Amino acid sequence: MNRPTELLLVEDDARDIELTLRVFREHKLTNHVIVARDGEEAVRTLLPDDPAVRASNPRVVLLDLKLPKLNGLEVLRRIRGDPRTRAIPVVILTSSREAPDLKEAYEIGVNSYLCKPVEFDAFVSVVKNLGLYWLLLNEAPDAS
Repeated sequence: MNRPTELLLVEDDARDIELTLRVFREHKLTNHVIVARDGEEAVRTLLPDDPAVRASNPRVVLLDLKLPKLNGLEVLRRIRGDPRTRAIPVVILTSSREAPDLKEAYEIGVNSYLCKPVEFDAFVSVVKNLGLYWLLLNEAPDAS
């Protein structure tokens, strides 16, 4: 299958965005990353209101929980609640280690839940490994 690898990164922290993009670039993990800086922007990107606008589904959504406007769990709920996006793999990458967040995320249908390491090298390793798995190894449904 020859299509550009796409990832939707939903993150509001500029440092985490910059570092994540740098890891993906340095390890040649993706050709195209779309960044949404809040939950509403993520939903608009994936589920445009205008039926004439056909969004291209990413291979994976990398989703923070603590977002402005619409939190990550609500974004996940909307992704799983719409047939256009239901099958997109969603990986939560968050600083929240709260058991209720973890439980609710899996109840809604997250594919993976990872806590952001605070230490720089550990963060790089987590992002690199999740990119390797979800973008290169995982077989996802066709994005059309």
